[in-house]
Amino acid sequence: MLTIKRALISVSDKTGLEQLAKALSSRGVEIISTGGTARFISGLGINVKPINEVTGFPEMLDGRVKTLHPKIHGGLLALRTSQEHIEQLKAQGIEPIDMVVVNLYPFQKTISRQGVKLDEAIENIDIGGVSILRSAAKNYQSVAVVTSPAQYEQITEELSKNNGQITEETLRWLAVDTFKLTCEYDTHIHNYLKDILTSSQGEGDESIFPKYLSQTFNKIQDLRYGENPHQQAAFYKGGYLRESSVSNAKQLHGKSLSYNNIMDMDAALEAVKDFEKPAACIIKHATPCGLATADTLTKAYTDALECDSLSAFGGIIGLNKRVDINTAEAILSSDFVECVIAAGYDQNALQRLMTKPNMRLLSVESIAKSRDKRDWHIRKITGGVLVQARDTEDMDMSQLKIVTEKKPTPEEVDSLLFAWKAVKHIRSNAIALIQGSKTVGIGAGQMSRVDSVFMAIHKAGDKTKGAILASDAFFPKEDAVEIAADAGVTSIIQPGGSKADDNIIALCNRKKLSMVFTGIRHFRH
Repeated sequence: MLTIKRALISVSDKTGLEQLAKALSSRGVEIISTGGTARFISGLGINVKPINEVTGFPEMLDGRVKTLHPKIHGGLLALRTSQEHIEQLKAQGIEPIDMVVVNLYPFQKTISRQGVKLDEAIENIDIGGVSILRSAAKNYQSVAVVTSPAQYEQITEELSKNNGQITEETLRWLAVDTFKLTCEYDTHIHNYLKDILTSSQGEGDESIFPKYLSQTFNKIQDLRYGENPHQQAAFYKGGYLRESSVSNAKQLHGKSLSYNNIMDMDAALEAVKDFEKPAACIIKHATPCGLATADTLTKAYTDALECDSLSAFGGIIGLNKRVDINTAEAILSSDFVECVIAAGYDQNALQRLMTKPNMRLLSVESIAKSRDKRDWHIRKITGGVLVQARDTEDMDMSQLKIVTEKKPTPEEVDSLLFAWKAVKHIRSNAIALIQGSKTVGIGAGQMSRVDSVFMAIHKAGDKTKGAILASDAFFPKEDAVEIAADAGVTSIIQPGGSKADDNIIALCNRKKLSMVFTGIRHFRH
């Protein structure tokens, strides 16, 4: 076991420090400290030696240089089992340091704030603290490395139990935690500065994706289970995203979230982010069963619900505007609702919704249409990950290619553009039937596109007549288009690019349909 005789304390977060400092002082441990930490400890009536008295140099460069000195790092790195190292310490007047208590400048917290400036972010890059931690952790058999207030209680109890000593087992896990911390800290810095200081995210001749992918996530909570009760699960948050998302939403009411709740709320929120007008999306099993925009949020919600009210039972609702009392009443008049995620709630609307004890209510800040390009989609597979840019492609009328003799009316163009945004959020093979700016039938997740068309028509019923149809990818054959035309569809939006395009265009001309090509597809696996 390691006897603690001399400790270096330098922390930005002073939570719990009083208890630890008093525990060390009561055992006669000499405490060395820096700047504000030294003043804090001295203010407790505890003897503390300022760092400059150890190094013989003042803290300088606005605090950028305090601990970067051989009398500090020599005291940390010297092998206690090496007679040569011990003699070198004596020759240079260096005393060993047995414990460091260091937490780092809050870089991640700093860059997470809206409007943070580059200069402020850079000043919160810790140099001396990281150097101390790495030196101490490298020599973990002789130095206890304490990096977080969460560790203080255990360290204090162990010192009391073992008469001022720390066990070898504790020294080992403290060192491992330290290298994990410095790895995560440097990753946050790298990811932030890569976007701010370089013109692209690539390296050399690579694409926007780096040769080595480093991502850090902080655990928000353990979950009851994963997709199924026999699977363990947890929820982690990325460190830099400022865009409104489920990961930074505030839960205002209801039971704790499940794995499936979080997945579905993410899908619901991402869908309504695409619209400026009041929008509502109802998600079941990661795909919409209704999506609509309208002049009011209440109308958008009731239109989305009308698309497939049967499937909406137990659904997740995403709303891109603040919930008013009328929308709250509409939600309460629906069948069972699992969760609502919205851009805030009026107080009276929140109080009404909270009368449902099990309904989870989450709030995000005002939703902007812009997307954070740093937030790639990462999907785990066995033995690796797939990484892709987010599907944020937008489109206006000037980008549509009209390929049929019949031209869409201005009203149909508006519906086509809405349909193209809507189909992006539906699982492939995706078909959406649209009336105005609301879905009336959705076909999703089928192995063939024609089956998705059948499903959407079945859901829409009579509302297929006069509807707009959106397909997330091209039609490989004429069959699905002919079925849609015979059911009453009047206009189609699709990527184009199929070998059967000429035949499909000819079919649309015979059936008096208008059709536009987008030139891009929206697969969502």
